[in-house]
Amino acid sequence: MKVPRVTLDQWRTLQAVIDHGGFAQAAEALHRSQSSVSYTVARMQEQLGVPLLRIDGRKAVLTEAGEVLLRRSRQLVTQASQLEELAHHMEQGWEAEVRLVVDAAYPSAKLIQALTEFMPKSRGCRVRLREEVLSGVEEVLKDGTADLAISGLDITGYLGSELSTVEFVAVAHANHALHQLGRKLSVQDLQSQMQIVVRDTGLRQPRDAGWLGAEQRWTVGSLATSVAFVSSGLGFAWLPRHLIGRELAEGILKPLPLVQGSIRRPLFYFYTNHDRPLGPATRILIELIKTYDAGQATPLAG
Repeated sequence: MKVPRVTLDQWRTLQAVIDHGGFAQAAEALHRSQSSVSYTVARMQEQLGVPLLRIDGRKAVLTEAGEVLLRRSRQLVTQASQLEELAHHMEQGWEAEVRLVVDAAYPSAKLIQALTEFMPKSRGCRVRLREEVLSGVEEVLKDGTADLAISGLDITGYLGSELSTVEFVAVAHANHALHQLGRKLSVQDLQSQMQIVVRDTGLRQPRDAGWLGAEQRWTVGSLATSVAFVSSGLGFAWLPRHLIGRELAEGILKPLPLVQGSIRRPLFYFYTNHDRPLGPATRILIELIKTYDAGQATPLAG
């Protein structure tokens, strides 16, 4: 890789000349002598082999090449400043990254609200968000590849903080055979029909949560696919209400009139990786997630 010939200080100096209207003004802003500023810009042009400034009357103005290079240099200088600031925050114990794993059934609208407020407070700390299903969340947390986890399971060996419940509704397409029976439905009625089940992403002990032993079962890879299948009349499923609000409102999907169990409200929990100390950015994100979980999340436009 070629070593840059021009330094960040030189780019800052050129920016000051343009932003402050001349060499004398730039020298005053930078607390340097005018001759030092002039030499820095002249040396810079010599190193680049491209004229950056031209004299128009008594004022130095950018050449066409100078305009392009200065515009790009502003991004470079800004990124360098952000990098230095991040290093300073890390020295004070501020994390460079927070890794969050979430069960795909948890409302993304609540997460988006929390992350939107976290962004201006993050001081450059990145968030790595990962979605899993059922025991997949548990495995990621126990493997140590997540700092925070949101799951509907009670994970052994971890003290979880209670969050809100997520409501799952037993539904099928409005024209599905189950709705044509015109009566309360039993387990036997459901077992004779196709059930759509979302695959547990865990590898060690995957679960068949919610499966009723139907003669026909299709396992899909995501909740979005499950919604699409059921909305097309391919079967029935328990689906999170926040994901099927539009389909229910438009009458595409209808709740199944079960004798019992048509609604499920599993409690979700918030977990932290107890093998890693919580840094300041992680603590801020935890509080924001809890705050927006307790409130009423604004539905996402869809």
